[in-house]
Amino acid sequence: MKKEIHPQYYPGAKATCVCGNSFAVGSTKEKIDVEICSECHPFYTGQEKILDTAGRVEKFRAKRRSAEEKKQTTKPKAKKTKAA
Repeated sequence: MKKEIHPQYYPGAKATCVCGNSFAVGSTKEKIDVEICSECHPFYTGQEKILDTAGRVEKFRAKRRSAEEKKQTTKPKAKKTKAA
């Protein structure tokens, strides 16, 4: 390996979350600030908010139904003939 081209590695770097939790990680920075960690992430805390995906599917199906109904009620356009 070439010398003096690799960054300094800190095996006990301190990572601090905005919730106040801090833990040691390996990094090329000595101090790391993170926005979310396993102590405050909704997936790990069990306070997960489930989006209403079924509502979006129903909304899409309703749009399709109304488009099909509109298609059936409108009469087809007459074909244009080219003048020779």
